Amino acid sequence: MKTQKGNLRICNKGHKYYKSSNCPTCPTCEQERKPDNGFLSMLSAPARRALESNEVTSLQQLSKFSEKEILQFHGMGPASLPKLRTALQANGLAFKN
Repeated sequence: MKTQKGNLRICNKGHKYYKSSNCPTCPTCEQERKPDNGFLSMLSAPARRALESNEVTSLQQLSKFSEKEILQFHGMGPASLPKLRTALQANGLAFKN
């Protein structure tokens, strides 16, 4: 039998989930929000939210930032940079120097 860790929570949509941190994000709602395609679909939920909260929703917007600036976004980690670099290069773009 699997033991749940954390506290039982219920989001505004009625999804039940367990969290051990203070993070208010419902995993079911996050999965529903995940894009089916595009560069944001390749990222983890925290990295995707980091870009979205900084109004970066297109590769053209992403190319206006340096890698160092992107890593300063809360929720963005170095593991996402290769995915972002690849997406930019595939569209003839690059991070700002």
